[in-house]
Amino acid sequence: MHPRIEDYALIGDEQTAALVGRDGSVDWLCLPRFDSGACFARLLGDEENGHWRIAPAAVEGSCTRRAYRPGTLVLDTDWETDEGAVRVTDLMPQRHRAPDLVRVVEGLRGRVTVRSTLRLRFDYGSIVPWVRRSDGQRVAVAGPDSAWLRSEPPVHTWGEHFGTHAEFTVEEGEKVAFVLTWHPSHEPRPPLIDPYEALESSVADWQAWSARCGYDGPYRDAVVRSLITLKALTYRPTGGIVAAATTSLPEEPGGVRNWDYRYCWLRDSTLTLGALVQCGYLEEAEDWRNWLLRAIAGDPADLQIMYGVAGERRLPELELPWLSGFAGSRPVRIGNEAVKQLQLDVYGEVMDSLSLARRAGLPAKPHMWSLQNVLLEFLTSSWRQPDEGLWEVRGGRRQFVHSKVMVWVAADRAVRALEAYPDLSGDLDGWRALRDEVHREVCEKGYDPERNTFTQSYGSRELDAALLLIPRVGFLPPDDPRVIGTIDAVRAELDHGGFVRRYSAEETTVDGLPGGEGTFLVCSFWLADALHMTGRTKEARELFERLLGLANDVGLLAEEYDPVARVQLGNFPQAFSHIGLVNTALTLFGDSGFGDSGEEAG
Repeated sequence: MHPRIEDYALIGDEQTAALVGRDGSVDWLCLPRFDSGACFARLLGDEENGHWRIAPAAVEGSCTRRAYRPGTLVLDTDWETDEGAVRVTDLMPQRHRAPDLVRVVEGLRGRVTVRSTLRLRFDYGSIVPWVRRSDGQRVAVAGPDSAWLRSEPPVHTWGEHFGTHAEFTVEEGEKVAFVLTWHPSHEPRPPLIDPYEALESSVADWQAWSARCGYDGPYRDAVVRSLITLKALTYRPTGGIVAAATTSLPEEPGGVRNWDYRYCWLRDSTLTLGALVQCGYLEEAEDWRNWLLRAIAGDPADLQIMYGVAGERRLPELELPWLSGFAGSRPVRIGNEAVKQLQLDVYGEVMDSLSLARRAGLPAKPHMWSLQNVLLEFLTSSWRQPDEGLWEVRGGRRQFVHSKVMVWVAADRAVRALEAYPDLSGDLDGWRALRDEVHREVCEKGYDPERNTFTQSYGSRELDAALLLIPRVGFLPPDDPRVIGTIDAVRAELDHGGFVRRYSAEETTVDGLPGGEGTFLVCSFWLADALHMTGRTKEARELFERLLGLANDVGLLAEEYDPVARVQLGNFPQAFSHIGLVNTALTLFGDSGFGDSGEEAG
């Protein structure tokens, strides 16, 4: 059977990440960056597309148990066998020059025979490298890529069926460490690391980072695990945070809704910044804010919905026909064509993020306010355009209500900045007029008085889970009857097994795609927030607890969940889902003051 999405755990070095299955196989790893070609792509194909399994020779299936070491991204996988017990510890230490994947095998009890099978396949599983011996190590080379495999103490390896194999025994207390190091093939081999020192320092570094978390309420372990996951999805050199570590994990098994999420989305910016600030990670929040400022610099008309980890703008979408897809879900895509879409909501996200950064006391940048002025100038003349909306639909542009609400957010944050900071200059009267006009139009054209609910777009009957954000961003106060009606309508019409869909994909052609999808996890977190804001805290907490129960055995969440098949769906782990978890925990149990509340907006 093909592994399930939730069978995987994440390790990484804050520049890329690997997925490790319950069977001890590393099935996904892109080198040297999150968005580079994968050298292990079994996740989206089969063993011949690259993987690295270390497990007891007598065991074909899953481990007995596994867990992260507390407060870290260091993974322990244990097997109990008739021979004894053995542990494999997986990590990617923070790199100095080159990325290293470290796997430490440790005997726990008895005498266990362990087998290692390594199949390197560069360029997303399509290229079999030439492998040779050098100084007691195995060296794989193909085109621009080179990887070195070594072990401490040395273990005999041999080549067979285009793979590198090893078999050895460990007794209680014995350890064997393997290190796989990548570097550009035209450069000399990087300096060797000590795998045992790397393990010790990685544990210490992660635990020191986790200890800084300022949240001390209920479910702290889940909050910390989510923050560690966000940290792991951060591209350390720039501060950009990718939406997920993977591409093309399906929203519907066997379907075509398979997208590349190894990029940085602006839609996540305010909620990400709020989670980091509230939990005390101001350095990471500033890095993310600075990435945002660099990425969006330029003509405001050219603002994109997503960028590469260093702010790249060209993300051409391609299909990889040699990969069969996760559980047969084709096509497998790299790049993302949605980068070309117009989404007016991102202007509101940017303005809200920069407003939050200013109020949180992050050091100001000289050009920040000038950039915000230019964004408002663009919106003043362009806000009436239809767009593709928050969910990147491919079924044509519409007048999406959420997009217009976020235009209102942009104008509102600009007005309030001028009111709060006398040293800033701008068109106060014009921005107030824009704010009022957008508000009036949304309430007239985006609201269905017969059903007492806002709708997905002007004149439509469809609903959208993004409408749950109306009270959170302050467009209307939580006690407004239209807000309560919208929450109840979304809850009733988009419910699927007790969780929330983004929209009714099966009943409308709004997204232009065949098939359906699961429930979108962050939308269910938004519902919990909305229930709490409207005084239904008991129901909100019950929903939050059910959502926590969807995480896998190591606390990770994908993008979606299928309540019928009871499996996770979509790219994994998903930053948006974990951001939702953190923010909802803070809303329910801690300070809920990130972003502007409806009561403040009036």
